[in-house]
Amino acid sequence: MSYPEVKKTLQNAAFGNYKFLYVSPERLESSLFQEFLPSIKPSLIAVDEAHCISQWGYDFRPSYLRIAALREQLPGVPVIALTASATKTVQDDICEKLLFSKEQQRFQQSFARPNLSYSVFEPVAKQSRMLEILQSVKGSGIVYCRSRKRTTQIASLLQQHGFRASFYHAGLTNEERAERQDKWIRNEISIIACTNAFGMGIDKPDVRVVVHFDLPENLENYYQEAGRAGRDGKRAYAVLLHEKKETADLYAANDLRYPTAAALKKLYTDLMNHLQVPAGIGEGQSFSFDLARFSEDFKYNILEATYGLQALSQEGLIQYDEISFRPSQLVFSCSRSDLEEFENQHPELEPVIKGLLRNYEGIYDYPSAIYESLLAKFFIHAPLKKSNRIYSSLNRYGIVQYHPQNNQPLLSLLKNRMYADDFVINERNLNERKQKNKERIDAMVGYVSDHKLCRSIQIGRYFNDHTLQSCGICDNCINNRRPSEVPEKTFTLISQDILSYLDKKSLDVQEVDATFKAYPKEYLWKVIDYLQAEEMISSDKAGKLFKKTNN
Repeated sequence: MSYPEVKKTLQNAAFGNYKFLYVSPERLESSLFQEFLPSIKPSLIAVDEAHCISQWGYDFRPSYLRIAALREQLPGVPVIALTASATKTVQDDICEKLLFSKEQQRFQQSFARPNLSYSVFEPVAKQSRMLEILQSVKGSGIVYCRSRKRTTQIASLLQQHGFRASFYHAGLTNEERAERQDKWIRNEISIIACTNAFGMGIDKPDVRVVVHFDLPENLENYYQEAGRAGRDGKRAYAVLLHEKKETADLYAANDLRYPTAAALKKLYTDLMNHLQVPAGIGEGQSFSFDLARFSEDFKYNILEATYGLQALSQEGLIQYDEISFRPSQLVFSCSRSDLEEFENQHPELEPVIKGLLRNYEGIYDYPSAIYESLLAKFFIHAPLKKSNRIYSSLNRYGIVQYHPQNNQPLLSLLKNRMYADDFVINERNLNERKQKNKERIDAMVGYVSDHKLCRSIQIGRYFNDHTLQSCGICDNCINNRRPSEVPEKTFTLISQDILSYLDKKSLDVQEVDATFKAYPKEYLWKVIDYLQAEEMISSDKAGKLFKKTNN
């Protein structure tokens, strides 16, 4: 939003009929917001995504720490902190950082999802297992991947096997992201392969399956992403596929995520040189930032540079927005007499100038966000490409200052560039955050390694919910009910053969022994009893066995 737009919004919040004001924590500290705060007189301060306030949270942001300052300015105004995923340690830290009193109350919804079946597999071939899962569970689905490249590969594979699939990641344009998200919501796309950039704020009730193709970084992310399945209360599936190498990769990434103080100092210096920011200035400046180019120019691995930027963000030095959209901005830069003379000399441009002045109040004094497509359609009556050329032409004539819309990542400086001798990183906090992240990795690895305890109970205990009972539908609960007298490998072979056969046609009960004569009868019928009890197969009145489908 431009300065006039922000000011007008704050005026409406203070003196108009606005009932709800949604702001970033960075906005709270701006001088303009501070100017209007006494007049806004809020009746409640709600801190969303409150785990970001904790240094032990998985998405710590320093600006959240300063929200507590509102308490001094607004004494008596109640504060509520909200988050979908916070461990007991993070909950305690939130209460401390927001200066909650000892009388504070905590409300925690149960982490039980009785309709959601969690499963963890370590398959020989991930792609084959993923295809089996998506072919057997009909309906809308999500496949989460750790890299952008993987999303395109998975989407292509799914398309080759007849799925209406697409991919989604932060590298797409704003228009591409919106289009693919909308098509998925309307079920024009059934499966979306994506990074964790997808899903925030989406409440699609009929998602039947969420597959994690790669091992998630932590249980917080996994729980939120898996929980996008089955919000309509019907049976849904959350399936995690992993391989042993990924565990080692998570621990290696932890070392990259929390670089040494010396490595951070070098990255910071390289970054400032890349942006050409002299020492002692830069606070408040924002730059379009090409991470790949920076990494290539200064010989950084992309992952190393990404985690380094995150560390500098957590130190409160920069803000890096990988997904950013800035609309076009335009402001008139000539006197009104010069503008009148220009219109007389260029009458073909007069409708454009009049359209801008008529539709954007204050555009003569402040840069305004303009939307070329709307102007072209409703006011200027010219094709979009032609109208864009007109704005660029006005810019060359010196009549306006015009900056076209930008979808590139945005890097903002929160402080002036420090002199080399003044650069200090709080190594103790850095090391403590690294240790806490290692503990989150330990919990994630423990989750995929535990093949006995109910998955729901494991998740509930991690988030301090000790009320959960065995769900009965996760892979561990199902495995615990398997007939113990049938060897595990034999059980797997028999069940796979039966289900594979029933994929093609039904089977007369009288023909079971002859069809699967390679297996001992006592094993064969125990597996059939189990598959019927689990409602994976059923029989009709004619005595035919058939495979049940998940709707």
